[in-house]
Amino acid sequence: MFRRKHASHFDSNDADQRKAKIAELKSALEPLSARSEKYCSEACLTRYLEARNWNVAKSRKMLEDSLKWRAAYRPEDIRWPEVSVEGETGKMYRASFRDREGRTIVVMRPAKQNTSSHEGQIRFLAYSLENAILSLPEGQEKMVWLIDFTGWTMANAVPIKTARETVNILQNHYPERLAIAFLFNPPKVFEAFWKVVKYFVDLRTIEKVKFVYPKDEESMKVIHKFIDPEVLPIEFGGKSSVVYNHEEYSELMTKDDTKISSFWATDAQTDHVNHVIDGTLAPEVTPVVTANC
Repeated sequence: MFRRKHASHFDSNDADQRKAKIAELKSALEPLSARSEKYCSEACLTRYLEARNWNVAKSRKMLEDSLKWRAAYRPEDIRWPEVSVEGETGKMYRASFRDREGRTIVVMRPAKQNTSSHEGQIRFLAYSLENAILSLPEGQEKMVWLIDFTGWTMANAVPIKTARETVNILQNHYPERLAIAFLFNPPKVFEAFWKVVKYFVDLRTIEKVKFVYPKDEESMKVIHKFIDPEVLPIEFGGKSSVVYNHEEYSELMTKDDTKISSFWATDAQTDHVNHVIDGTLAPEVTPVVTANC
């Protein structure tokens, strides 16, 4: 009696179908500013489509919300002097090593929290993400997070307000940027905190989170599968003795600020937002015997 409508089957592995969706999303956007146009590269449109299972209408809504956020917050204009105080303890930084696929690794150490400024912490997060993204090699869209919970207690936990905004920014304005996240040496008390935070995290992200325990050989194999033990610092179960040095890192970030400013100021056409910043990573830090980080 009732005729069933034929559902359109989208195959995300079909290059022609993907291109059609990307073109549809691009044409559906409102006229863009020069900077927004640069942001909305083909790779960018693809990420937003993937985040919304290739639903153009939902992807458009998500992307337009991101463009509004970027226009108001301007994360690409944050510079190191504004946020350097947040990085003094090495609580978050771009690592001097990459994973086996050449992807940027961002190290986070919640136990080294050194401020109580909600806005300062959010701006530092945005700055670190923008810097990490622009350091990705051509052809790579995602980064790796190495979150070290050694020494962490609930006293170090960020307020739920900050945690919620962090998750909101990561999920809604930097979609499909995470390859995998290693939660290294998390204490039992973190499980309660994680249960609260998980409520705000989508399933796709949760599936990328891997708990790693230094005394568990099997879980260590997981991190070694992605990061070569030869370049992984000793404190994370590797063999490298490099440590975070704030002065050296500040010098690198200052140089990167100039290059990032140049990148966003140029009107040159680009089909990929990701560019290695002068082909450099964080500086190789002089190996030390004592842990003076």
